[in-house]
Amino acid sequence: MTAVIEACGKQYRVNVGDELYVEKLGAEDNSTYTFDKVLAMYNDDGTTVIGRPLVEGATVTATVVKNGKSKKIIVYKMRPKKNYRRKQGHRQPYTKVRIDAINA
Repeated sequence: MTAVIEACGKQYRVNVGDELYVEKLGAEDNSTYTFDKVLAMYNDDGTTVIGRPLVEGATVTATVVKNGKSKKIIVYKMRPKKNYRRKQGHRQPYTKVRIDAINA
């Protein structure tokens, strides 16, 4: 079974057993998190359920594997001939989750 969920303003297509990185959820490590915004579901027998806008009563249960920060990116701004230079670093926080069950 496959589901399309919305998490932190982004859409993800997930199967049972998938591990994915989402924006920081604020959940502790090794805890259970439930995604209740299920947009679509695809069953193994070929049937498809499309939500308008959400599928009624459908949830996706996941386990939080870890919280962390991604690699640092450098934001560099410069205006030539104006003596304007700004260097800034950013590390985006993320949560790694493992999909345990898709409940219809």
